[in-house]
Amino acid sequence: MASEIIRIPILQIEDFLVASIQVALHDRSAVQFRDDLLQRIYETKAKGLIIDLTAVDIVDSFIGRLIGDVAEMAALMGARVVVTGLQPAVAITLTELGLELSGVITALNLEKGIATLRRLVRQDEEEEGTRDARRAHDLYP
Repeated sequence: MASEIIRIPILQIEDFLVASIQVALHDRSAVQFRDDLLQRIYETKAKGLIIDLTAVDIVDSFIGRLIGDVAEMAALMGARVVVTGLQPAVAITLTELGLELSGVITALNLEKGIATLRRLVRQDEEEEGTRDARRAHDLYP
């Protein structure tokens, strides 16, 4: 009997998407989760994504890499990623597995994750405004 693919709900709050993983993800469900996240980023033009792992007490190397890959892919689509709610055992496991989640910013909980995303998006918008002003100055000195 084939295992059923579990779909993780993805909520939208402001310009951000929030996905809270409440169940153990098997490989097929994890890949579906990745695809769903990327599709929702595309559809909503989300500026940020929070992956909440508060309910997750164990992570294997596949899931750890998948989170890093999602962050990289989301960045290519213009969205920042914050991972929230890492339990101590999960943080230890990720470190012991040698997984470097480059591009992944972490926050203690969902509230701090939203605050972090707001700050990052504001910084990005300010930098973009500065770049636009420089370009305009270069075109019309």
